[in-house]
Amino acid sequence: MSEVRRKSGGHYSMLRCRIHTRVSLLQRCLLRALHRFLACSGAKPGANANYTMLAPHAALSSASPPPPPESAVESGPAPVFHANELDTDLVNLKISLLGDCQIGKTSFLVKYVGNEKEQGGEEKKGPNQMDKTMVVSGARISYCIWEVQGDGKSQDQLPVACKDSVAILIMFDLTSRCTLNSVVGWYKEARKWNQTAIPVLIGTKFDDFIQLPIDMQWTIASEARAYAKALNATLFFSSATYNINVNKIFKFITAKLFDLPWTVERNLNVGEPIIDF
Repeated sequence: MSEVRRKSGGHYSMLRCRIHTRVSLLQRCLLRALHRFLACSGAKPGANANYTMLAPHAALSSASPPPPPESAVESGPAPVFHANELDTDLVNLKISLLGDCQIGKTSFLVKYVGNEKEQGGEEKKGPNQMDKTMVVSGARISYCIWEVQGDGKSQDQLPVACKDSVAILIMFDLTSRCTLNSVVGWYKEARKWNQTAIPVLIGTKFDDFIQLPIDMQWTIASEARAYAKALNATLFFSSATYNINVNKIFKFITAKLFDLPWTVERNLNVGEPIIDF
């Protein structure tokens, strides 16, 4: 019996020794691995190392490839996107603005657009462009208005300005009958590139027009109405300086496009801003 106890005790002692040896070996391996980690991180073994938690996306950003050198990038302007072009809730509509030089097209356009940023700019080649965004019956609508220069460059600008337009605004100076006589030519050129847009005939500088003799006002108003009838266009007399009929013109276009009620009445009184349709 005592011999059995001695054997079992010896076996137990050997088992404890083996477990102790393996635990010691495992501890040495862990310490060696810890020392290597601290050596790679720049910290001294045994020193108190402070660890900083990484931001959630730090690992992803650090793995991003470096940007290519400038020499590897192809030359040329980067693509430009207007904010409203990327807005899926916005209805984008194009309007063309035509007429001779020095008749107030840009002043009219700036008065309507207001404080919204001009998209064209003086240095940009081609038609001047401005955007106006509004809300109509819960829908957000953006009018991109293309103003064609009235000089010799207009022939090159007309195709791109008139294509896909929903309305064509043909403007003339109420104090200059030669600009009124030009509206037929502008209309014919515009129709070469767009046969469906709504035509609108606009007489500008009404504030100067009413300073003319009354008989001259009557003559010009009669001729303007005759041209509008021939072009099947709605006629407005306007003034950008005093904001006369500027907003009404675009309200009229919106009503025609979306079949909305149009409550403005005709005004054929000489000496007043005429509206004829």
